Amino acid sequence: MMPEKRKPREKPTKYTRSAKRQKVKDAPNTSTQPAKSTSRQNPTLGDWLTIYAYINFHPSISQLDVVTHFQTLRTGALVFTQSMLSRKLWECPKLEACINDNPWSGEGIGSLGQTHGEQG
Repeated sequence: MMPEKRKPREKPTKYTRSAKRQKVKDAPNTSTQPAKSTSRQNPTLGDWLTIYAYINFHPSISQLDVVTHFQTLRTGALVFTQSMLSRKLWECPKLEACINDNPWSGEGIGSLGQTHGEQG
């Protein structure tokens, strides 16, 4: 028995896009500044070591104050949230163990906040 042949189908038509809106060129002057970056950039391992050293040097400072301190630096500002800092503080012992196991990965820092010359 021969299989039935399908009916011929119509060929699909090209997609017609709707027209884009024109940008307004007669916009008034404004003093607003565009956002510096819309992408997210997480702090690196070296950044976290700097943050840990700052926390060790200022033990009575709150986490929110640490976040605002690093966000308001004039050069090299670090953008992170308080919840991210809290999670990273829980991971601090694991990170310290990793640095002790691999001394070259810590960029010369053995125990968090101490240089090799200060270790006992």
